[in-house]
Amino acid sequence: MKILVAVKRVVDYNVKVRVKPDESDVDIGNVKMSMNPFDEIAVEEAVRLKEAGKATEVVVVSLGVKQCEETLRTALAMGADRAIHVETDEKLEPLAVAKLLKAVVETEQPQLLLLGKQAIDDDANQTAQMLAALMQLAQGTFASKIELKADEVLVTREIDGGQEQLALKLPAVISTDLRLNEPRYIKLPNIMQAKKKPLEKKTVAELGVDISPRLVQLKVTEPAERAAGIRVGNVAELADRLHHEAKVI
Repeated sequence: MKILVAVKRVVDYNVKVRVKPDESDVDIGNVKMSMNPFDEIAVEEAVRLKEAGKATEVVVVSLGVKQCEETLRTALAMGADRAIHVETDEKLEPLAVAKLLKAVVETEQPQLLLLGKQAIDDDANQTAQMLAALMQLAQGTFASKIELKADEVLVTREIDGGQEQLALKLPAVISTDLRLNEPRYIKLPNIMQAKKKPLEKKTVAELGVDISPRLVQLKVTEPAERAAGIRVGNVAELADRLHHEAKVI
């Protein structure tokens, strides 16, 4: 079984992002970048499935600028077998990402597709669903547990009030949630070995995909600062303020 995992290069989750002075976008100049945390969980799960003998090959793919190679090398150091980089300097929307992944999937023919449930930069939470729709495949979102069977995969996902288990016929698309696993610490020998693993380069033109943007980003602003709290003398005053000032009751 071949597993394909999509990974995205994003601003590191420890970095406090800043908006550009002209409010056109987020400033990522000289900012630490890393693999999207949810994608890291997806890579870890794919590698664990391979280590358990459930899969034979793990392929990671990333779309974006040249520096995405660093993200792919991290995934290879975690245990992936080979990588594919679709290089482009264009800003990719979720639909464009899904179309590019579809083109890669049609060539690679994996039995299982793993993606992080969302990227921490745009928080769109759309790519996995769009890819499943374009490929007309079964999908399981927000997976907290994955079990591979002969010709299906069992996905446990958290819902309001409990858990839900889905049985998906392979091939299928699954998006990973935080509780699925904890990614491993990468050791130095694995980092050195990753440099020798194959990394294939592709272009958008080769894949024949239209990545024209469908949206226009008008403005990016900092979130409003939280107002200071106030003390109330008694319950009656609290109820009065909630009713007349906050208007929540």
